[in-house]
Amino acid sequence: MTAPDELALLRDLADRRQILDCLHRYTRGVDRLDRELVLSAYHEDAIDDHGAFVGTAEDFVDWALPYHAENQQATNHLLLNHTCDLDGDNAHTETYCLYVGVNVDGTIDVIGNRYVDRLERREGRWAIARRVCVAEWVSSLPGAAEIDPLLRQAVEFLKANATTARDRTDVSYQRPLEITRATTTADKHGWEQGDGRP
Repeated sequence: MTAPDELALLRDLADRRQILDCLHRYTRGVDRLDRELVLSAYHEDAIDDHGAFVGTAEDFVDWALPYHAENQQATNHLLLNHTCDLDGDNAHTETYCLYVGVNVDGTIDVIGNRYVDRLERREGRWAIARRVCVAEWVSSLPGAAEIDPLLRQAVEFLKANATTARDRTDVSYQRPLEITRATTTADKHGWEQGDGRP
Protein backbone atom coordinates (compact mmCIF):
# COMPACT_ATOMS: atom_id res chain seq x y z
CA MET A 1 0.00 0.00 0.00
CA THR A 2 1.40 3.39 -0.98
CA ALA A 3 1.67 6.33 1.40
CA PRO A 4 -1.21 8.21 -0.31
CA ASP A 5 -3.38 5.07 -0.04
CA GLU A 6 -2.57 4.77 3.65
CA LEU A 7 -3.43 8.42 4.24
CA ALA A 8 -6.74 8.01 2.40
CA LEU A 9 -7.55 4.93 4.49
CA LEU A 10 -6.70 6.75 7.72
CA ARG A 11 -8.92 9.69 6.70
CA ASP A 12 -11.77 7.31 5.88
CA LEU A 13 -11.42 5.55 9.26
CA ALA A 14 -11.21 8.87 11.13
CA ASP A 15 -14.34 10.17 9.38
CA ARG A 16 -16.28 7.02 10.23
CA ARG A 17 -15.16 7.20 13.87
CA GLN A 18 -16.21 10.85 14.16
CA ILE A 19 -19.60 10.09 12.60
CA LEU A 20 -20.25 7.21 14.99
CA ASP A 21 -19.12 9.39 17.92
CA CYS A 22 -21.67 12.00 16.79
CA LEU A 23 -24.49 9.44 16.83
CA HIS A 24 -23.40 8.21 20.26
CA ARG A 25 -23.44 11.80 21.59
CA TYR A 26 -27.07 12.03 20.49
CA THR A 27 -28.20 8.83 22.24
CA ARG A 28 -26.21 9.54 25.39
CA GLY A 29 -27.57 13.07 25.49
CA VAL A 30 -31.19 11.90 25.21
CA ASP A 31 -30.73 9.22 27.87
CA ARG A 32 -29.00 11.69 30.22
CA LEU A 33 -31.48 14.50 29.42
CA ASP A 34 -28.48 16.61 28.42
CA ARG A 35 -29.73 19.30 26.03
CA GLU A 36 -26.27 20.59 25.05
CA LEU A 37 -24.97 17.09 24.34
CA VAL A 38 -27.93 16.24 22.10
CA LEU A 39 -27.57 19.52 20.21
CA SER A 40 -23.84 18.86 19.70
CA ALA A 41 -24.85 16.04 17.34
CA TYR A 42 -26.66 18.46 14.99
CA HIS A 43 -25.69 21.39 12.81
CA GLU A 44 -27.56 24.57 13.77
CA ASP A 45 -29.75 24.43 10.64
CA ALA A 46 -30.53 20.72 10.95
CA ILE A 47 -34.06 19.39 10.42
CA ASP A 48 -35.33 16.34 12.31
CA ASP A 49 -38.36 14.35 11.18
CA HIS A 50 -39.45 12.23 14.14
CA GLY A 51 -42.83 11.29 12.70
CA ALA A 52 -45.36 13.57 14.36
CA PHE A 53 -42.66 16.17 14.97
CA VAL A 54 -40.75 17.88 12.14
CA GLY A 55 -38.57 20.84 12.93
CA THR A 56 -35.24 22.23 14.04
CA ALA A 57 -32.91 20.37 16.36
CA GLU A 58 -33.51 22.91 19.15
CA ASP A 59 -37.27 22.56 18.87
CA PHE A 60 -36.95 18.77 18.78
CA VAL A 61 -34.85 18.71 21.96
CA ASP A 62 -37.25 21.07 23.73
CA TRP A 63 -40.08 18.73 22.72
CA ALA A 64 -38.49 15.36 23.51
CA LEU A 65 -36.44 15.84 26.68
CA PRO A 66 -39.25 17.23 28.88
CA TYR A 67 -41.43 14.31 27.84
CA HIS A 68 -38.78 11.75 28.79
CA ALA A 69 -38.06 13.57 32.06
CA GLU A 70 -41.72 13.53 33.10
CA ASN A 71 -42.78 10.11 31.84
CA GLN A 72 -39.81 7.73 32.10
CA GLN A 73 -37.64 6.68 35.02
CA ALA A 74 -34.96 5.75 32.51
CA THR A 75 -34.42 5.36 28.78
CA ASN A 76 -31.87 3.47 26.72
CA HIS A 77 -31.33 4.25 23.04
CA LEU A 78 -29.17 1.30 22.00
CA LEU A 79 -27.44 1.70 18.62
CA LEU A 80 -27.04 -1.52 16.66
CA ASN A 81 -26.33 -2.11 12.93
CA HIS A 82 -24.74 0.92 11.30
CA THR A 83 -23.95 1.64 7.66
CA CYS A 84 -22.15 4.73 6.43
CA ASP A 85 -21.77 5.87 2.81
CA LEU A 86 -19.06 8.54 2.67
CA ASP A 87 -18.89 11.05 -0.16
CA GLY A 88 -16.35 13.76 0.60
CA ASP A 89 -17.85 16.12 3.17
CA ASN A 90 -21.21 14.30 3.09
CA ALA A 91 -22.25 11.01 4.62
CA HIS A 92 -25.48 9.03 4.53
CA THR A 93 -26.00 6.66 7.42
CA GLU A 94 -28.60 4.17 8.55
CA THR A 95 -28.42 3.15 12.20
CA TYR A 96 -30.72 0.66 13.87
CA CYS A 97 -31.83 1.61 17.38
CA LEU A 98 -33.52 -0.40 20.10
CA TYR A 99 -35.34 1.99 22.43
CA VAL A 100 -36.19 0.78 25.94
CA GLY A 101 -38.15 3.10 28.21
CA VAL A 102 -38.95 2.38 31.86
CA ASN A 103 -42.10 4.38 32.49
CA VAL A 104 -42.91 6.07 35.79
CA ASP A 105 -45.54 3.40 36.47
CA GLY A 106 -42.91 0.65 36.10
CA THR A 107 -44.05 -0.62 32.71
CA ILE A 108 -41.37 -1.07 30.06
CA ASP A 109 -41.85 -0.14 26.41
CA VAL A 110 -39.59 -1.31 23.60
CA ILE A 111 -39.41 0.17 20.09
CA GLY A 112 -37.41 -1.02 17.10
CA ASN A 113 -36.50 1.98 14.98
CA ARG A 114 -33.86 3.32 12.60
CA TYR A 115 -32.16 6.68 12.26
CA VAL A 116 -31.60 7.64 8.64
CA ASP A 117 -29.21 10.58 8.60
CA ARG A 118 -27.43 12.90 6.26
CA LEU A 119 -24.35 14.18 8.02
CA GLU A 120 -22.07 16.92 6.76
CA ARG A 121 -18.52 17.88 7.66
CA ARG A 122 -18.39 21.64 8.13
CA GLU A 123 -15.19 23.31 9.26
CA GLY A 124 -13.85 19.88 10.23
CA ARG A 125 -16.90 18.91 12.32
CA TRP A 126 -19.25 16.06 11.41
CA ALA A 127 -22.87 16.57 12.52
CA ILE A 128 -26.41 15.71 11.47
CA ALA A 129 -27.94 17.95 8.79
CA ARG A 130 -31.10 15.91 8.18
CA ARG A 131 -32.61 13.06 10.21
CA VAL A 132 -35.60 10.80 9.64
CA CYS A 133 -36.60 8.47 12.48
CA VAL A 134 -38.30 5.34 11.13
CA ALA A 135 -40.22 3.17 13.62
CA GLU A 136 -40.66 -0.49 12.66
CA TRP A 137 -42.43 -2.01 15.67
CA VAL A 138 -43.43 -1.49 19.30
CA SER A 139 -43.78 -3.99 22.12
CA SER A 140 -43.42 -4.40 25.88
CA LEU A 141 -41.26 -6.72 27.92
CA PRO A 142 -42.90 -9.92 29.21
CA GLY A 143 -44.90 -9.30 32.33
CA ALA A 144 -45.33 -5.59 31.71
CA ALA A 145 -48.74 -4.02 31.49
CA GLU A 146 -50.35 -3.42 28.12
CA ILE A 147 -48.46 -1.00 25.90
CA ASP A 148 -49.37 2.60 26.59
CA PRO A 149 -51.95 3.64 23.97
CA LEU A 150 -50.13 6.95 23.43
CA LEU A 151 -46.90 5.12 22.64
CA ARG A 152 -48.68 2.79 20.25
CA GLN A 153 -50.29 5.83 18.58
CA ALA A 154 -46.88 7.50 18.28
CA VAL A 155 -45.32 4.48 16.59
CA GLU A 156 -48.29 4.07 14.25
CA PHE A 157 -47.94 7.74 13.31
CA LEU A 158 -44.23 7.25 12.63
CA LYS A 159 -44.93 4.20 10.48
CA ALA A 160 -47.65 6.01 8.53
CA ASN A 161 -45.61 9.14 7.89
CA ALA A 162 -42.15 7.77 7.14
CA THR A 163 -41.16 6.20 3.85
CA THR A 164 -40.35 2.77 5.17
CA ALA A 165 -40.17 -0.28 2.93
CA ARG A 166 -38.33 -3.56 2.66
CA ASP A 167 -36.86 -2.61 -0.72
CA ARG A 168 -35.00 0.28 -2.35
CA THR A 169 -37.95 2.67 -1.96
CA ASP A 170 -37.06 2.90 1.76
CA VAL A 171 -36.01 6.36 2.96
CA SER A 172 -32.52 5.02 3.79
CA TYR A 173 -31.76 4.88 0.03
CA GLN A 174 -32.67 8.53 -0.62
CA ARG A 175 -29.65 10.56 -1.77
CA PRO A 176 -29.38 13.26 -0.68
CA LEU A 177 -31.69 12.80 2.29
CA GLU A 178 -34.23 15.63 2.38
CA ILE A 179 -37.21 16.39 4.60
CA THR A 180 -40.23 17.25 2.46
CA ARG A 181 -42.97 17.11 5.08
CA ALA A 182 -44.17 20.40 6.53
CA THR A 183 -42.77 21.55 9.84
CA THR A 184 -45.10 20.87 12.76
CA THR A 185 -45.34 22.52 16.12
CA ALA A 186 -46.18 20.85 19.37
CA ASP A 187 -45.93 21.47 23.06
CA LYS A 188 -43.95 19.10 25.26
CA HIS A 189 -46.98 16.95 26.05
CA GLY A 190 -48.43 16.15 22.63
CA TRP A 191 -48.47 16.58 18.93
CA GLU A 192 -50.45 18.86 16.70
CA GLN A 193 -52.17 15.83 15.14
CA GLY A 194 -53.02 14.28 18.49
CA ASP A 195 -51.44 13.18 21.72
CA GLY A 196 -48.38 10.98 21.53
CA ARG A 197 -44.82 10.48 22.47
CA PRO A 198 -41.45 11.15 20.89
